[in-house]
Amino acid sequence: MDSRILASLKFDPGILIIGMFVLIIILFALLIILNRKQNALNKKYKAFMRGGRNAKSLDESIQNHLDEIETLKKNSNTLNNRLVRLEKSMARSYQKIGIVKYDAFKEMGGKMSFAYAMLNDTNDGFIINSIHSKDGCYSYIKEIIKGESYIALGDEEAEALEMAMQMGITKE
Repeated sequence: MDSRILASLKFDPGILIIGMFVLIIILFALLIILNRKQNALNKKYKAFMRGGRNAKSLDESIQNHLDEIETLKKNSNTLNNRLVRLEKSMARSYQKIGIVKYDAFKEMGGKMSFAYAMLNDTNDGFIINSIHSKDGCYSYIKEIIKGESYIALGDEEAEALEMAMQMGITKE
């Protein structure tokens, strides 16, 4: 059997056949290697989908995480509601204070008298002025609304009020 194609080649056709045989063997070896890698990957995939050793399936794991996220959302909403209530409560509570100790009378020492201002977030509150003398101790209270008193304040009371109002100023 003579072939014109093989006869027209300028080299021995046996070399071509041997080269193709070697190429087929190389491709067959690559096919075996790829098949083994594919089988190993399939095993890993099945183990992953089953959950592997001592683990849950992927579906169960995802469902558990979704349940945890839902629980966290509920807890977050609860905490946000509590935080709002606390902030409202804080606005009404006395959180700013100022105290000035002084000698009401020159003959009395030890700075036993004091003016004590207590204010909330909106600068509403009161000032207690306690005056200590030889005859006794007298206390007076003055209401503060929006940082102002409708009754005249003494120097120490005004200083205590200013101290309390400065506590609410934050520098950012």
